[in-house]
Amino acid sequence: MPFPASHPALDRALSDRGYAEPTPVQSAVLEAEQGRDLLVSAQTGSGKTVAFGLALAPTLLGEAEKFAEFGAPVALVIAPTRELALQVSTELQWLYAQTGARIVSCVGGMDPKVERQALNRGCHIVVGTPGRLRDHVERGSLDLSTLQAVVLDEADEMLDMGFQEDLTFILDAAPAERRTLMFSATLARDIVQLAKTYQQDALRIDTVVGAGSHADIEYKAIRVAPNEVELAVVNVLRYFEAPGALVFANTRERVKHLTSSLRERGFSVVGLSGELTQSQRSEALQALRDGHARVCVATDVAARGLDLPDLGLVIHAEIPVNKAGLLHRSGRTGRAGKKGVSVLLVSYTRRRKVELMLQSASIKAEWSGPPSAEMILANDHVRMLADPVLIAPVEDEAVLALGKQLLEKSSPEQIAAALIRLYQQKLPAPEDVYDDDRMKRQQETGKNDKGQLDVPYTDFARGGDMTWYRINIGRDKNADPKWLMPTICRLGHVTKRDIGSIKIFERETKFEITHEMKAKFEAAIALGLEDGVKIDPAVKPGPSEKPVSRWDKKPAGDHPTGDRPERKPWAKREEGGDKPAWKSREDRPEGAKKPWVKRDDAAPAAEGKKPWVKREETGDKPAWKSREERPQADKKPWVKRDDAAAAAAEGKKPWVKRTPNDPTPEGKKPWVKKPPVEGKTPWTPRSDAAPAPAGAGDKPWKGKPKGGDRPWGAKDARGKPATARPPYKAKGPR
Repeated sequence: MPFPASHPALDRALSDRGYAEPTPVQSAVLEAEQGRDLLVSAQTGSGKTVAFGLALAPTLLGEAEKFAEFGAPVALVIAPTRELALQVSTELQWLYAQTGARIVSCVGGMDPKVERQALNRGCHIVVGTPGRLRDHVERGSLDLSTLQAVVLDEADEMLDMGFQEDLTFILDAAPAERRTLMFSATLARDIVQLAKTYQQDALRIDTVVGAGSHADIEYKAIRVAPNEVELAVVNVLRYFEAPGALVFANTRERVKHLTSSLRERGFSVVGLSGELTQSQRSEALQALRDGHARVCVATDVAARGLDLPDLGLVIHAEIPVNKAGLLHRSGRTGRAGKKGVSVLLVSYTRRRKVELMLQSASIKAEWSGPPSAEMILANDHVRMLADPVLIAPVEDEAVLALGKQLLEKSSPEQIAAALIRLYQQKLPAPEDVYDDDRMKRQQETGKNDKGQLDVPYTDFARGGDMTWYRINIGRDKNADPKWLMPTICRLGHVTKRDIGSIKIFERETKFEITHEMKAKFEAAIALGLEDGVKIDPAVKPGPSEKPVSRWDKKPAGDHPTGDRPERKPWAKREEGGDKPAWKSREDRPEGAKKPWVKRDDAAPAAEGKKPWVKREETGDKPAWKSREERPQADKKPWVKRDDAAAAAAEGKKPWVKRTPNDPTPEGKKPWVKKPPVEGKTPWTPRSDAAPAPAGAGDKPWKGKPKGGDRPWGAKDARGKPATARPPYKAKGPR
């Protein structure tokens, strides 16, 4: 079916571009009533950009062949990501090339000054992301007063990314009589509510009703061991040999690691994640489009809206978060009627989640093991024999003459063998990947080894044929199952499900490996281990071999300082001079919380006396049972004797009570309060050395007086007396 007539200039652009027949969404949009708002649901890769570009032409151009002079924009296209916005801008450039349209893109990551200059020079169509467009509107560089149409591309994604506030701001700033076109992969409730708020009598077009999701995409779920995902990515890329492939990971660090690993193996690969600048992201995508790179490792930033030609393969190196992520990732392939393959690499711990995800998305995937090296080499032979370079006739006389000279010097078999060798050298070598048979049996029978239905393998292998091995790491090197388990898995290329019992001894550790994994385990450790680590076959520990727990006491000779001291080096409290250890709170004598003080004599326990006596018996500070029983006098009515030690030896109290009229002991508090003077400290040192008179201030400051109002003799950073202000702020009397 030929394209319906939309506008002469656009029709010529479609013809020059080679568009012969419209896609379903393009036909539905062109058949709709002109000037009406549209709410369109169409799967990714269905030609939505060309569809709304054609739908806008009658509104923007009318009967005119070209646009008038540049001014404020008449159309605004909003996209969720920078890549999609730039891609839409590129599509509209060639579609409206013959109309004289000036198109400006406004996206994050670009220089806003350059965008403002382009907007000030005038344009007809603006394409951008919500955040950057709102910024230009708030700064006054983007005038929306003349808009005739607004397009929301991938509206559901913009709402999922949290752009609802920005969209509301932009749509409220646009004229109310505009035309609004909304395109979304799904018509969820929030999309329908947004359409009711900002559209008028919108025509709803659903081009995916009755059609299967991604009918042109073949889904494959491949069983892999958790520690062999990277190797499985290599084999899947080598098995399909697609002109373009997209490998998805969940984090930026994972993208970096996979990109470096594939590049080391000889793949032409680029990375794409949110931490890259816009120019770096554009260069990576352009390298994939131009064929300079065959593989792109990306986060979900590349899961929406990107149109990459010849992208025949999508690999989910890490499982997407939900069904929507799976559909949008896979939608990068199988576009515009082309076939594509979407491969999920599934470990046994993720099997159940993937099955539920596929079921909710109504997708039937083919389960299999990873491509083996033999399968990849067989495909290489088929592809090489069908290579057009070998089949197409050669018309270059110089090349034919050189070929004859080669035949004169070497036999055809030798020349063919050299050609095969050159062909194989440019291909990365396949990896030896293990097919997790346990997962296969679980899928076929619906039961695990314990006979439980639909339960993923989460426990350790027990029972059955097991083989014992030993590793030269024991309790003397702080061996612990928490880090021994992943160490064994990494060194032996096995999973924790393949490991049985682990018994830790003083100098070594013995562990079990399932019999079916024995050959793979021994082949892995034969390739080399870490420095100082050694793994050998072993016999089952006998009854006399008792594992060493980390709580067991080490022999005395193992301690770096010789024999270890006893764990309790202290004598019982009742026998030794320490505080009595009451068995319970009820056994304590009634009275104050701490009614006991230690005797001054050296060996009371030897005389049968308690080392602790009540405070009242020693004449020490009284232990008031409550604050109410304290004398209503000074807060601290006790003053320590200057000869406290001698007084205690004579049986006298080391503390004496003073009254406000008692003199302070000599040498204490040599400061008296003087009438306050503004700007000066209220304390001044006494000129005599006599004791402070009664009623002296109770500031317990220490330090020798040093002239004037500065009792402390403080110095500044240069070592000179500080005279600007006192270093201490005096507090009033307590």
